[in-house]
This record gives sequence, structure tokens and C-alpha cells, in this order.
Amino acid sequence: MANYNSFEEMGIYQLAREQSNHVWHLIQNTTLGQDYKLRDQINGSSGSVMDNIAEGFGRGGNKEFITFLSYSRGSCCETKAQLQRSFDRKHINEENYLELTLKSQIIIDQISKFMNFLKSSDRKGSKYD
Repeated sequence: MANYNSFEEMGIYQLAREQSNHVWHLIQNTTLGQDYKLRDQINGSSGSVMDNIAEGFGRGGNKEFITFLSYSRGSCCETKAQLQRSFDRKHINEENYLELTLKSQIIIDQISKFMNFLKSSDRKGSKYD
């Protein structure tokens, strides 16, 4: 996969992990933790961003990786919408909302760029080497 030996080396994975950990911190330390349905949704979607990057990387083929990156990007958009609901319901403050929505957009943009890179690559993936 590109020039990475593991998914943990990837900047997009690291950002997704930071985002997931920040969301978990908010669940633990704000009223978001008491809004059970929204809490479970945002915890799941933010974790899914990093999980799908890892799973796609582990598949070893660019086409499969692109598919899982697409799932990851969708989960990040879902997280962004859930952050808006969390802010609208006054579970999180404006600072956390703005920081996490900006990080979400950065992740979305970086995933899109990486997908385009993989689509244009002549290499099919590590399982074909």
C-alpha cells in the first residue's frame, strides 16, 4: 500500500484515531454521554473511520482499499453530522465542535486525495507483489 508498512504509519489513520479519542473524551466528560442513542452513534461512526482504514489496508489490494476508504469517508461525514447534532443539543461547546468538524473535513479531504492516488497508481497492491 503506497509506501506504508502498516496502517498505523498513515497520517489519515493517525488523524482518525485522534478524532475517535477526542469524541470518546467528550462522551466521558460532557452530557453527550447521557444522550445514549447519539452517544452510541457518534462513538461507532468515529471508530469506523479508523477501523475501515485499517481493514482496507489489511486487504492488500488497491481496489479493496479504495472501497474501504470510501466507507471510512462516509463514516467521517456521519461523524460530522453527529457533531452538529451534539452541538445543537448543547452537549459540546463551540470550541470542541469547530475543532472536530475541521478535523473531520481534513480527514475527508485526505481520504479523497489518497483514493485518487490509489486509483491512478499502476501498482495493484501488496497481495499482488
